[in-house]
Amino acid sequence: MELYKVNVNGNEIQVADYPGEQGPIVAIHGLTGTHKNMHYYAEKLKGDYRFIAVDLRGRGNSSEADPDTSIFKHAEDIIGLIQELKLENPILLGYSMGGFISAIVASRLKSVKALILLDGAAKTSEHQRGIIQPSLGRISRHFDSKEHYAEEIKKIYANLGIEWTDVLQETAEYEVGSTGGHWENKADESRIVADFESFYTFDPAATGKDINCPTLLVYAKGNIGSMPPLFYLDDYKETQAAIKQIDTVISDCNHYTMVFEQRDDIQKALDAFLEKL
Repeated sequence: MELYKVNVNGNEIQVADYPGEQGPIVAIHGLTGTHKNMHYYAEKLKGDYRFIAVDLRGRGNSSEADPDTSIFKHAEDIIGLIQELKLENPILLGYSMGGFISAIVASRLKSVKALILLDGAAKTSEHQRGIIQPSLGRISRHFDSKEHYAEEIKKIYANLGIEWTDVLQETAEYEVGSTGGHWENKADESRIVADFESFYTFDPAATGKDINCPTLLVYAKGNIGSMPPLFYLDDYKETQAAIKQIDTVISDCNHYTMVFEQRDDIQKALDAFLEKL
């Protein structure tokens, strides 16, 4: 795997590029994540496919996000990245917010070969706000060390039904940096909130009607600790109705264990979908 940065419209996008024999898969993480959230999918698909996982702007080691950031601006970055890397017929793999972004890119870029939505690109409501917004305060907190940050994240994830692993430890420590004598998340809370608010301007029907490539939707039906699923299957009705070629797979994982655990059921669904392309 090679780590490098790509200049896209004057901004740097951090990329983790895993070599593979077949065409490229561009993997896009969720709201507060980084390329490391796609670890299990990279490990599964690399070698067979060139697997390119990104840090969206405002996360990890990419440039900061714009003050008026949104899923639509991130989609422009991904289109620019595809052009800069000269990727032909990419497959897009988007998790959570990355699913929204991937759907927008696929609706605008006709060279996209296939689209994989990991519990993203749904119709949003106050239900999602109640689950997501309370957890965003950690982004602006100060910590004594990256290990201290990871310990706090470990407590949060325990309430979400996630088992802590060395992979999660490394993922958490990558999210923070040292500044002003303390450690804090590399993201800016107000811009993360702006990205989240832009979910509510996403129109599944308008976007979906312009997606012509084969699409796989993987829905996470599991409860998130004591909370219900982030999305309900009904939240995908417009997405499913609008996209011309869409298959839906339902997993018993929850929205977070979908990426923070190795999910054999999802990997089998991906294998079957990719085999048909």
